[in-house]
Amino acid sequence: MLDGLGRMLIWIGGGLLVLGLLLVLLGKIPGLGRLPGDILIKRANMTIYIPLGTMILASVVLTLLFNLIARLRR
Repeated sequence: MLDGLGRMLIWIGGGLLVLGLLLVLLGKIPGLGRLPGDILIKRANMTIYIPLGTMILASVVLTLLFNLIARLRR
């Protein structure tokens, strides 16, 4: 039982590492986060940022990637 838990924690840790690296690298892409459709509302003491365009782009890219992976596994 502990062997399976240990492996699961290693996979989760590796996944978090990869996700962290992707976030660092994606933060350096110019324009990402400032796409058309992203909403930015600034008030005197409040800022609201809703990245609709960025979320749609990420959804399309991830859908294509996961479909490609699924087709390659068949």
